[in-house]
Amino acid sequence: MSNVVNDVSGQRRIVVLDELTDEQMRDVLDMVAAAAAEDGQPAVSEQGRLQLKGRREGVRHVLVRDVAGEFVGYGQLEESDPVEAPAGEFVVHPAHRGRGHGRALGSALLQESGKRLRVWAHGGHPAARHLAQVLGMSLFRELRQMRRPLEGLDLPEPVFPEGVTVRAFRPGADDAEWLAVNAAAFAHHPEQGSLTQRDLDDRKAASWFDPEGFFLAEREGAIVGFHWTKVHADEGLGEVYVLGVRPGAQGGGLGKALTVVGLRHLAARGLPTAMLYVDADNAAAVAVYERLGFVTHETDLMYRTES
Repeated sequence: MSNVVNDVSGQRRIVVLDELTDEQMRDVLDMVAAAAAEDGQPAVSEQGRLQLKGRREGVRHVLVRDVAGEFVGYGQLEESDPVEAPAGEFVVHPAHRGRGHGRALGSALLQESGKRLRVWAHGGHPAARHLAQVLGMSLFRELRQMRRPLEGLDLPEPVFPEGVTVRAFRPGADDAEWLAVNAAAFAHHPEQGSLTQRDLDDRKAASWFDPEGFFLAEREGAIVGFHWTKVHADEGLGEVYVLGVRPGAQGGGLGKALTVVGLRHLAARGLPTAMLYVDADNAAAVAVYERLGFVTHETDLMYRTES
């Protein structure tokens, strides 16, 4: 199914699709890579890039071509959250910026969402902040990327609550229980808490996936916490990818102990730097990470409509 969005300027053609062809998917990934090389980080998140392949319930794709037919911009709209407004991300090719394509993309996402929209500005660049204001959106959420060096890592031995042991994730065997614990641990988090088996399978199929870096904490055979690490080999970065503790098991130092286990694993891989993402308003988590030597590297900003 496709829908042509009206662009009164006549400077571009905007099409909304439920599913991309393989060629369209490659074109989008090439554009995201070109923009990331220019901007310093991808304008479309990992989840957004994974959602380029195949039909996804609640996901729509916005393609923009100029009058010459050249692909100049891409946007994605996700409506999976039953409460929050649809979430959007979009990017304009660096060679075609400054021509109104970004504003046209943002307006198309507003139209498709019924003027009820949340949009990420990864890296919080001034141009993105200005565009959000032009579109009538206000700052809603700040996500910090924090980093710390791993060379010469000097952290105390992790201390786990009584009865807790740690082992590596077993693909297939642990999927269902981990998804349930993840949903409970991130019930307040619209993106992470809604992960499905398909989302997990997408990540297990990725070249970076390593179950030996996916740590599960158990008590009496049940998962009570986890630390999933990720390696960005090209950038020399290890990531605290997902760290969660099941409700009822919080407050005993499990999260800190799991963090240390993961950091030691990444350091043993020879990676010079560790990174993580944390909501700026999660003061308790920010404090824990700061005590572990992390400092803010950059921020991602989310804007939303007032309605």
